[in-house]
Amino acid sequence: MRRTLLPGLLLPVLLAGAGLAPAQAAQPWSVTPVAGGYQVTLRLPDQLEARDALPELAVDGNSVGVARQSPDGRTLTVVTEDPAAAHPSSVQLAWNGQVAGTERSGPAHGTKPRPGNPVPADPSAPGRYAVSRADYDFGDSALTLPGLGNRVVEERAAVWVPSAPGPRPVVLFLHGRHSACYNAATRATDNTHWPCVEGFQPIPSYRGYDQSAQVLASHGYVVVSISADGVNAQDNPYSEDAGTTARGQLVLDHLDLLAQADSGRAKGMSPLLRGKLDLSDVGLMGHSRGGEGVVKAALLNAARPHPYGVRAVLPLAPIDFGRETLPDVPMAVVLPYCDGDVSNQQGQHFYDDSRYAHPGDGVFRASVMVMGADHNFFNTEWTPGVAVAPANDDWGNQDDPTCGMNAPATTRLSAAEQYQVGVDYIAGFFRLVMGHETAFSPLFDGGTAKVGAATVLQETQSPRRLDVAPLQGPAANVSASFGQYCASMAGRSPQSGLPSCTASTATARFPSFTPANYGPNVTATPLLHLSWTTPSSMSIAVPRSTMAGYDALTVRAALDDANAPADLTLTVVDGAGRSQSATLSSLGDALTPLPGSGTLLPKTWLRTVRWPLAQLKHVNTRDLRKIVISTASPSGGVFLSDVAFQNFAPGQGGPSRLPQVTISDSTVDEGAGSATMTVSLSERSREPVTVSVQALAGTGTQVVNSARQVVVPPGRLSVPVTIPVVGNTVAEANAATAYKVFVVSPVNAVVGQDFAHLTVRDDDQAATAALPG
Repeated sequence: MRRTLLPGLLLPVLLAGAGLAPAQAAQPWSVTPVAGGYQVTLRLPDQLEARDALPELAVDGNSVGVARQSPDGRTLTVVTEDPAAAHPSSVQLAWNGQVAGTERSGPAHGTKPRPGNPVPADPSAPGRYAVSRADYDFGDSALTLPGLGNRVVEERAAVWVPSAPGPRPVVLFLHGRHSACYNAATRATDNTHWPCVEGFQPIPSYRGYDQSAQVLASHGYVVVSISADGVNAQDNPYSEDAGTTARGQLVLDHLDLLAQADSGRAKGMSPLLRGKLDLSDVGLMGHSRGGEGVVKAALLNAARPHPYGVRAVLPLAPIDFGRETLPDVPMAVVLPYCDGDVSNQQGQHFYDDSRYAHPGDGVFRASVMVMGADHNFFNTEWTPGVAVAPANDDWGNQDDPTCGMNAPATTRLSAAEQYQVGVDYIAGFFRLVMGHETAFSPLFDGGTAKVGAATVLQETQSPRRLDVAPLQGPAANVSASFGQYCASMAGRSPQSGLPSCTASTATARFPSFTPANYGPNVTATPLLHLSWTTPSSMSIAVPRSTMAGYDALTVRAALDDANAPADLTLTVVDGAGRSQSATLSSLGDALTPLPGSGTLLPKTWLRTVRWPLAQLKHVNTRDLRKIVISTASPSGGVFLSDVAFQNFAPGQGGPSRLPQVTISDSTVDEGAGSATMTVSLSERSREPVTVSVQALAGTGTQVVNSARQVVVPPGRLSVPVTIPVVGNTVAEANAATAYKVFVVSPVNAVVGQDFAHLTVRDDDQAATAALPG
């Protein structure tokens, strides 16, 4: 979320209004040699803008890693072994791998997607129940959060209560990372103090989803939108995971308070809540950093002895720094095509990583791309003209032909149109999953939908499905004369043994392959890359299974980053040898290039293609034996995954009962050459548990960024994992340096404590001190 600097307002006035002083150093950056590398420091003239993405430092235009921020938000530091940092010509602020302010655009290549079919029911239509308010506010220092170093935060929420009888399902909203405080007179903002300093007041970001709350409440849901300003103001630098755990803890603290209110034991809570809350039926929506926050809340909740019944999770324009999977809970990820803040749309990993994280979990999940939407305008308090505090459009270049508001043929939605799409998807998702109103299935069931003024692209995985070929790697039932499996981008994951799916470093253009901040080398979205210049084909054997209960053959597909015209033919063959064929282009727009040109666009994003079984008139759909995929154009390149038979349904879900996986702290001397850490499960699993372990440099040079995959065999509670340590003979600046090691993207388990500290002691300190003279 960008903070706004109003034209004509002098920087010293802004800083003085926030109780801050201008930077004194004339040189904005410096490089200090450290053992094995360099400490790169950038001083900013103002507080770092309060965005949802994490800041990085770029040396000579290339990012060298996520930066540590000073408490006042005006100094950024990275320790790197990159030799380019020895004598740089520039050190600059970067976001998502791109130097701030250097995003490029070009001619509007590609095609605006066809609008698709309108959703037959209006998810935002008012319901039949009257709605009352039961807001609560216990002040700015009501809670302390362990994930925030036990610092205080507010306990404040807006609550909508329907007149419907009996206990009602509960939906909780969590906003993202906007500035916490503002001065109404000067229009200055501040995100480095909590509670707000004198003259400043909290920004009511939690009031930005009022229409969605009103709609849901009128249909019988109790809706609670909570304030997280205290987390936003203190997640830098007082948390070790950008506030993700703190946000999850905040959600559970509010659910605990609501449980007390339901039983009549909470002082200061409205009597309207007594006996009104069904906490066995809970939905969570989180916007931006709130998106990862509600996923974390669902995982923390699942670890409780008596968890709340979290049945549905909606991450809206989310970040996903840690690639935590969320199996067993219905989920829909909403991505805005013109996102200028979380421009790499890393939240796509929630969908990609969770698809096969628990085979047979039996829930629905989807990812949808809202064309023409930016990051901010789903929240009215982040929208200029309607927000109480300063706000802005996070898409920077307003002349961009695809996403700029000033471009004559832009795809951009107006602020009001985008907000309405947000209402439609928030209300439609919870009414579908928790209310079983299947009229809203077209919002998510694959293909393209027309939702208000927006065109929305979709990919989906139904609980009612037969996974024929996930295409994540070689399989006995798949034979191909062309193509290769690939994963990740720009050589990020050599340990996978797979080539990169693209050599591009423009992470914003490849949501499935973009490196996660806490898992930059972990293998991302393996799939099959078909590339051809001569006629070719592949064959997939279909397991002997009746197709009764399925209504479509589905596959996810996209043009590769060459974006050259290409097409494929699907052919199904039955037991009698009869066949029927259709091209992907005749079934949908997945192989139509998306619009835009430059460093942020176009997106390469796989879409679901559906072939209804009702159209297969020339084969016996109860006896299908083979699927053949063949080239339908002279040449081309296509990404392909998830061949399945499906029948869309929301399914039933709840807190996952999978084991929680954690990693332990460890301490070692740098001369040891390696350290042993332990990956543990909360309980034994009948299935092998697979998890990636990512070591992160950034605070020193004794550990390098590296990832490895670890398997905990069935019946085991733990396994050791070895982390290489790079020794030297030079005394470090510190006697010991702590590095973070994360567990990422588990299969057959969920993340518990997602990181541990590897402390490396400098064994050259004593030797240096003992030298004569």
